[in-house]
Amino acid sequence: MRYSIISIFILFSFWAQAQQPQLAIQQMQEQMRYLASDELKGRFPGTPEDQLAADYIREAFLKAGLTPLADNGFQYFSVVTSVEATEDNKLTVNGTVGVFEQDFSLYAFSSNATVEAEVVFAGYGLVLDLDSLQWNDFEGLNVKNKWVLVLEGDPEPDNNDSPFIPFATIRNKALNAKDQGAAGLLVVGGSQNDPKDEITPLLFERSVISAGLPVIDLKRSWADSILLANMLSVDSLEILAGNGKSSLQNIDNTVIKATTVLERQEVKTQNIVFMIEGTDPELKDEVVVLGAHYDHLGMGGQGSGSRVPDTIAPHYGADDNASGTVGIMQLASQLAAMDQKPRRSLVVVAFGAEELGLLGSAYFAKNVPFETKAVQAMVNFDMIGRLNEARAVVIGGTGTSTESEGLLDQLKSVHDLQLSYSPEGFGASDHASFYAQNIPVFFISTGAHGDYHTPADTWDKINYEGMVEVLSFSEDLLLELLNRDERLSFQEAGPKQRTTGRRGFKVTLGIMPDFTSTATDGLGVGGVTKGGPADRAGMLKGDKIVGINGMPVGTIYDYMNRLKQLKAGERANVDVMRGSEKVILIVEL
Repeated sequence: MRYSIISIFILFSFWAQAQQPQLAIQQMQEQMRYLASDELKGRFPGTPEDQLAADYIREAFLKAGLTPLADNGFQYFSVVTSVEATEDNKLTVNGTVGVFEQDFSLYAFSSNATVEAEVVFAGYGLVLDLDSLQWNDFEGLNVKNKWVLVLEGDPEPDNNDSPFIPFATIRNKALNAKDQGAAGLLVVGGSQNDPKDEITPLLFERSVISAGLPVIDLKRSWADSILLANMLSVDSLEILAGNGKSSLQNIDNTVIKATTVLERQEVKTQNIVFMIEGTDPELKDEVVVLGAHYDHLGMGGQGSGSRVPDTIAPHYGADDNASGTVGIMQLASQLAAMDQKPRRSLVVVAFGAEELGLLGSAYFAKNVPFETKAVQAMVNFDMIGRLNEARAVVIGGTGTSTESEGLLDQLKSVHDLQLSYSPEGFGASDHASFYAQNIPVFFISTGAHGDYHTPADTWDKINYEGMVEVLSFSEDLLLELLNRDERLSFQEAGPKQRTTGRRGFKVTLGIMPDFTSTATDGLGVGGVTKGGPADRAGMLKGDKIVGINGMPVGTIYDYMNRLKQLKAGERANVDVMRGSEKVILIVEL
């Protein structure tokens, strides 16, 4: 049988098109095998393996022909990755020396200090002023410049719906003690709240803001024999405190001297930042950001975010988020190879330290190598590797521009995917850092699964054919954003107060706090909900809340505790710093 030249050319073209997805799959598998390998040990920020991953991603962008930004493609920043106790930690009660990690331990938010003072018992250390419940364990006590001894937990340990629950964290108790002028906090658990009598291990928090005073956990058996010798036992105190009675105030003739020293390890990590320059003389200075975080949980362990914290093993993070990283590498390569480049510029960023609190994207959003106003939109991939039989893809941020849903509806008609829209701009991934800068966002994910944040999230479980489909849809979305005549019209989307919607909150100010800040001199306002209480009172994005109703606010934890004390229908006086000027706002709740 003979074929004409044209027929052969057509057949070859169809064959070549059929091979493209397979070639893409092979390349993605190779990249995924490396990023989610034993060699990279879970890509924890600041480790040698984190640097190996960054070098690999940078090399892929260079090979694809992208232009490096920042420091030859790397944008460096520092993060705190661990908290460790030194050998200098000491605790002495009337001359009897305790053994660290046997008789006592520290909470990771303890401040470094040396305190020698008397001890005052203050029940559970709770302060509540609710419509249905008033409770103040500090009433009638003078704890100024003294140690405060409080019980772990709350008076209703068997009640899962107890109104005490949101107020019973040790951070809240530390804030209450600090508000009363205490020099330090001692915590001990009775049998009802701590049946195993275990001291708290020193666990790294993703946000390591100091509480502003030393916070020490005591073993009950040691406290009974040394601190409370010849007095009521901890279990007896727990029973009395549960009835709202603190039988001991000053613990007679007891002086505690303690030195608390924690070292917080600060390491350098990086974002990887590259660009494909646009071709339109009028639009190339406008930018669309395509991003995904490349870090993960390392070897796991307590405080890492692992869902199996007792397992020390590589948390490979294939879907979370090697899949998103490979996705931006693949799309960047495809777009850079196009004969006709897009009109606007595309900036591609692999973010570091997302798992530690969106730190890389927050740093980038505040330190972009161009004017922030140039960013038209941000597209974020986080876990795009597990497309299921329902072919479900979640698109977040669809309400952050007036055009987003209409644009997506058009694309949906030519892609066999089941898109699920979520309008909110904030969320637990890097797009939130851009929404805080009034930038429309698109958060693309195939959703969570049972292997999430465990060592079972491995490269061989990725649906690579599904990734090709998700990336095909995403490429069309990017090309629309890069080539459309008009910019998207930003709008606020969703109740920003969702982020503070924990149990115990009766009201909201209607702000988005800056959760990434480690400052202790006030809470930065990352966004203000239009029409909400804070907006009506005149609060602005960029303000710093330093007080509520005359009580200081230094950190996010102070803010949340103050918020719990407010009631609907009240007026709250909120002190904010606006630049160097202090402004007092009256907020109608």
